[in-house]
Amino acid sequence: MRIRRREIPVEIPTASMADVAFLLMIFFLVASFYSVTRGIQFSLPKHDEAALTAEPEAATLIEIASNGALTVDSRPMPLDALRAYLEPRLERNPTKSVILQTSLEAPYQAMTDVFDELRQVGVQNLVIPTSTELQMYGLQQLK
Repeated sequence: MRIRRREIPVEIPTASMADVAFLLMIFFLVASFYSVTRGIQFSLPKHDEAALTAEPEAATLIEIASNGALTVDSRPMPLDALRAYLEPRLERNPTKSVILQTSLEAPYQAMTDVFDELRQVGVQNLVIPTSTELQMYGLQQLK
């Protein structure tokens, strides 16, 4: 008795290879959307000439030093006194600008604490100056 052998084709079936690649691309596109990290939610201002021509004396300047110490309008101030200092000024002018300048070595926690205080007080115009604005306002870059 002779056993008949069936021949197996020597080609690799690649008909569904494009479908699998397409599905993998869709999967990674959708999965990458969910991996976006969330941080502090604030929007950067648009270029506005009116904001650049504001008088620096009309704004409140808050500086955060490298050790986390606050200086408000050239006076040292603890964080818990910031709200009492800003509330009367914002009652007179609710659109009063607040300039927040931080040192590059300042702790991240100090900046988020100041952000929280400013949000609770109701500051509407928060300015985080660029190096060009620092020169324009005559401010020094904090070390």
